[in-house]
Amino acid sequence: MSANGWKIDPAAITTYRVEGSNASVALRRGRAAAVLLHIARRWHYEIAPLDTGEGGGITGHTTRRTIRAGFESNYLSGTALALHPTAYPTGGSERLWPHHEAIVRDILADCQGTVVWGGDLNPAKASHFEIVARPADKVLAQVAAYLDTSAQTKFKSQTAGMVADPATPARREKVRRLPRPR
Repeated sequence: MSANGWKIDPAAITTYRVEGSNASVALRRGRAAAVLLHIARRWHYEIAPLDTGEGGGITGHTTRRTIRAGFESNYLSGTALALHPTAYPTGGSERLWPHHEAIVRDILADCQGTVVWGGDLNPAKASHFEIVARPADKVLAQVAAYLDTSAQTKFKSQTAGMVADPATPARREKVRRLPRPR
């Protein structure tokens, strides 16, 4: 099991292309992939491209068991990803620009508490995002169904390249209400 309670199962891993980019990442099939791919898409469109190789690009599932922090074991289960991991390493002092952090908080609001950002963890890793909901969590199922672009049959308001404005009062209030890990 990884730190977030998901089984480490290499047979459950699939490689996905991040929509709107040439980047690809290995993640756990199903709900975890749907949510993590949404995070990667928004990062790619709103913060920095993931397919240029800059900052280390994108990483997901790994079989390498060497970790610097307990939360990094979640890469083993395919339920975590790192966006520009060399730019924002574990315990690094580099932070996101305030407007980029506002976007990350808005992305977390999309995920409705099913994801934790590494910038809120100790040691911090601003490139890290992990699923914190258990595999059978009902909220995770709902969030994944909403964010999964591969299963969409009709246009939704939150898709790659077209997201709600994170600066609107309603979105900012949603972000304010989102609990942060301690």
